[in-house]
Amino acid sequence: MIDKLNIVEQRYNEVSDLIIQPDIISDQKKYIKLNKEYKDLSFFVKKIKAYKLLLLSINEAESIIDSDDDNEMVEMAKDELEDSKIKLLSLEEEIKLLLIPKDPEDSKNVVIEIRAGTGGDEASIFAGDLYRMYTKYCQSRGWTTSFIDSNEGTAGGFKEIIFEVSGDDVYGVLKYESGVHRVQRVPQTETQGRVHTSASTVMILPEAEEFDVEVDMNEVRVDFFCSSGPGGQSVNTTYSAVRLTHEPTGIVAQCQDQKSQHKNKEKALRVLRSRLYELELSKKMESDSEKRNLLVSSGDRSAKIRTYNYPQGRVTDHRIGLTLYDLTNIINGDIQKLIDEIQLFQNTQKLKEAEDII
Repeated sequence: MIDKLNIVEQRYNEVSDLIIQPDIISDQKKYIKLNKEYKDLSFFVKKIKAYKLLLLSINEAESIIDSDDDNEMVEMAKDELEDSKIKLLSLEEEIKLLLIPKDPEDSKNVVIEIRAGTGGDEASIFAGDLYRMYTKYCQSRGWTTSFIDSNEGTAGGFKEIIFEVSGDDVYGVLKYESGVHRVQRVPQTETQGRVHTSASTVMILPEAEEFDVEVDMNEVRVDFFCSSGPGGQSVNTTYSAVRLTHEPTGIVAQCQDQKSQHKNKEKALRVLRSRLYELELSKKMESDSEKRNLLVSSGDRSAKIRTYNYPQGRVTDHRIGLTLYDLTNIINGDIQKLIDEIQLFQNTQKLKEAEDII
């Protein structure tokens, strides 16, 4: 493994030199890409240095135990050896995960789209619950959320809501939330107390930078209309809302959050760019069965990834067979436990598939 770590350190030194070169600084695309790599490698190199110091500490302790006649020194060396070996095992596991090639999308911000699926009004109400759950979670992480567009449900919640999340490694944390979320509870409109099953779809799209996707505006139809709903109440008498239609693919993106037509167009363009980017990523992932199975885009009940059961107070993630009896806290934004278990499962799978690189 030391050879692998030496290669990482060598690359870190190369990138350190490259990011101060004038020709790199003048090329924004290269500069941003190398800066992201430098940030990731800096974290990795700190772990490598700590790993090598532990190896040195172990060698020194073993040398004292083998050759020193001072009993007190030998006992101290034995304690140091035991402590260093425990730390080394833990650090080795971290480094093995770091050696697995990182998904370049993980550091990106995201666009989250939540849509009511099966279940009528109750599905819309549940979509609203999911929106609140994710915004509260994002707040707890110190991430920034920004509303883009919505279509309200007739009995509350949303038929559809779209918003942005900005922060550190947002896509890497949230990407496995994509799929169909199912709720089992007695709807407010149910008079006989029967439990109904409804579903809403969550899609987590990595937010594309301008250099990720080039959008030819000659292929985009731009429509302006009056705003309404969240973000639009104060401007619903002006044509400030913007709808963009990418004619080659038929993909539509719109925004009515801002009073400024120009700002709404900028936001809608970011969403359009992200949807086009996700379309390209999906094509690349066709051969990756694991990701294809996790990124479910159907609103059908049968394509569920998670169930929120109110009568039993439980949440079940069907992909990893995890059940937590903590629904109240989870629906109020405490989803870190679920995310941690999903990531642990994914990392374990990656380690099994990448044993040949360690």
